[in-house]
Amino acid sequence: MFLGTYEHNLLDKDRISLPAKLRSVLEGQRIILRVGLEPCIVGFKESDWMENTKGELSKPFFLDKKGRDERRKIFANAEYAELDSQGRFVLPKAMLLHAGIREKASIIGAGDHFEIWETKIWRDYYKKVRK
Repeated sequence: MFLGTYEHNLLDKDRISLPAKLRSVLEGQRIILRVGLEPCIVGFKESDWMENTKGELSKPFFLDKKGRDERRKIFANAEYAELDSQGRFVLPKAMLLHAGIREKASIIGAGDHFEIWETKIWRDYYKKVRK
């Protein structure tokens, strides 16, 4: 389970380091990144992503325009991220823009996934939701 809050600086080449405690949850699996519904980037371990999206993949496709559009929204905004030996990975430009991340990022655990927020946006958002 992904737990905790960690603040990091964005590294050169738009990379960030995933904290060791969160890396251990991956159990050697790849990461799937996706734009979040809020201004953040969402990360799943591959098996959890597959579990969360299998319902969408089991729906009729060819005769259902709404289903095709839903698939496009989900999968067009997702990509694999490869961790290097030090736990760093590249954040895609479009996702950085969506989340407003330029220098400082907060990586938060959210149970079955983690989220990457621009630190100030995260702090402001968290103040509102914790009331």
